[in-house]
Amino acid sequence: MRTFGVEEELLIVDPASGEPLALADALLAGIGAAGTGTADADDAEDTDADDASAVLGPRTGLSHELKLEQIETQTRPCRSHAELLRQIRRGRTMASDAARSHGARIAALATSPVDSATHTTPDPRYAMMLERFGITAHEQLTCGFHVHTSIASPEEGVLVLDRIRDKVAVLTAISANSPYWRGLATGFESYRTQAWNRWPSSGPSAVFGSLASYRRVVRRLIETGVLLDEGMIYFDARLSRNNPTVEVRVADVCLRSEDAALIAVLVRALVETAVRESAAGIEPSSVPTALLRLASWQASNFALRNDLLDFTTFRPAPAADVVWSLVEYLEPVLAEQGELELAQTGVAEILQRGNGATEQRGIAHEYSGNDGGQPDPAALAAVVRHAVRETMPEAAPPSDTKSMPVLTWVRQDWRGADI
Repeated sequence: MRTFGVEEELLIVDPASGEPLALADALLAGIGAAGTGTADADDAEDTDADDASAVLGPRTGLSHELKLEQIETQTRPCRSHAELLRQIRRGRTMASDAARSHGARIAALATSPVDSATHTTPDPRYAMMLERFGITAHEQLTCGFHVHTSIASPEEGVLVLDRIRDKVAVLTAISANSPYWRGLATGFESYRTQAWNRWPSSGPSAVFGSLASYRRVVRRLIETGVLLDEGMIYFDARLSRNNPTVEVRVADVCLRSEDAALIAVLVRALVETAVRESAAGIEPSSVPTALLRLASWQASNFALRNDLLDFTTFRPAPAADVVWSLVEYLEPVLAEQGELELAQTGVAEILQRGNGATEQRGIAHEYSGNDGGQPDPAALAAVVRHAVRETMPEAAPPSDTKSMPVLTWVRQDWRGADI
């Protein structure tokens, strides 16, 4: 069974007002003695789970991101859903403990409902991004959920990228958790996707066909001079630069840890299914990248509230039908890995109660009674307070440190840091 691991980006917030707080450096400095290694965005992923501690040591745990108002947790490579869920919850506990020591809280929100100034992490690479990309970088307080799944080789990884590109928009819809942006109702379920896609290399990619073609595309993108480095290859799914993994980057950070683990299970099943299809001689879909962009936009806009684009026909279909079609497509692998029932149960629960975006809008409406209009600041603060509660309800207690990720110091090697 393939190992997998995740990175979660979380907001640091004021517990009363919901305002994002620029405390990442303080949180990480406060626990710096627990680990002194640097942490690349890829470092936490994919080694054998049994050997993770010896191989990764202090290079897993917490690290900074582009903005000081957010912090990233990284799991170690895991083999099972249960192991990954424990790692996600413990990572949230560690971030929460660090935030509470400074009077703050963490919230698994993909954008900030409350308007606030943002502060870029002091870092040479981030400073260059701010200078080069202006308001896109200045406003980029977004929190994603990235899933790494092990691959046998980069060549296998490209076979995977070519065969999952037409399906990953469904994950955006399931995970959507960002209907508000800096004090405004956006009309989108995942506005993070819209904000993120302002980066020049973000979004779906074409069929590559081979590792040589993938490397050629990456090289040509860098040679344009538009991107700073390979770390800015922001495809929806890409090869990790430092570890033998495929990284899927389309999901919002999920309000609930169990939803996050479900997304990861679906991603791993997508990867394994793609490898099996390649071995069986099944060619990747030739659907144009332009259609994939529309599928991503539709998932970002409506998520589970309305039609999605069916990943087999790219025509509108009820969102629930499209989501169940994905589960059915993955059923052979999910069943073989003992994860079919938990995937079916998890999907059914999300479709019944809604995703994070549904929940956020429900809290805002309950607080203000304003259905469909712009919520007032007090209602948005209530949304954040609710998110704080839901981010942590089943997290492991601080005293439970067995197999807990090790906290890390702020990344010092900016050349290796991705966002």
